[in-house]
Amino acid sequence: MKPAAAPLLLVPFREVRHEQPDDCLHYEPVAVRGKEMDWTIPAHRHEGLHQIQFLERGHISGTVDGRAVDAKAPAILLIAPGSVHGFRHTRDTMGHQVTIPSATLQQLLAGTRLADTGLAGSFVLAGLTDEARDDCASLFEKLAREFRGHGTGRVPALLAIATLLAVLLLRLHGEHVQKTQLPGARDALVQRYLALAEKHFREHRGLPFYADALGVTPDHLSRTCRNVTRQSALQLLHERLMLEARRLLAYTPMSVLEVAAAIGYQDPAYFSKFFTRAMGCSPSQYRAQAVQGVKVPR
Repeated sequence: MKPAAAPLLLVPFREVRHEQPDDCLHYEPVAVRGKEMDWTIPAHRHEGLHQIQFLERGHISGTVDGRAVDAKAPAILLIAPGSVHGFRHTRDTMGHQVTIPSATLQQLLAGTRLADTGLAGSFVLAGLTDEARDDCASLFEKLAREFRGHGTGRVPALLAIATLLAVLLLRLHGEHVQKTQLPGARDALVQRYLALAEKHFREHRGLPFYADALGVTPDHLSRTCRNVTRQSALQLLHERLMLEARRLLAYTPMSVLEVAAAIGYQDPAYFSKFFTRAMGCSPSQYRAQAVQGVKVPR
């Protein structure tokens, strides 16, 4: 009998901590967690939580969903729900970190699609301008002061500052996209489609479902996606499925059968065939390489 495989790394960070009865989010200086873990945060994921980290000094490197991250302060990071991330900070790193339930963030931005589009995916913004750095520092300093205090209206104040911080992040990210991507990449239809796919990708719905929900034809949706991203709408949907499969295979002890079921495949054999065609290796091979620390294809 073969010995049981060692369980894959899964770090259940449990934020928000609710250290006070009226905590609606969690704030801490980056150095708190950094010193506790010798400045190395192992790969893990948060469900239902958005995390924003602002570095005023130091350097961060690591990965987010298998993509390399390397940024020098001043920099700001958004970690979206479900993103597998692990970082190493230099020992001189200073900055702030806030973790807020995604449902709360959506309520704060109610009446807009901002939380479902602009904040739906993780990103890193390095090389901030002096103005952006000062704006981030000011908001985080106010957030830290309110979080540690016991003043009247503490929760409304915390939520108001968090709203301003989220809007600032959206604006900075939007400016970055405008500078670095083709004009078509700002197409609102594609952003709405990606947000909708994020909610329903496990259901394996066809393009007519998405097109109808967005008020366009399937052909128009796919053509727009291809013009903007150089991938069809179906390819983007498949890419999201494979991202989730890779996360579960690499960072949880779930069996291939369980992974297939978790992302909506009733036939494990079909899932394995689909995964192999997309990734160039079987789910089991991908997991084995991930456990060994080998850089596997994405």
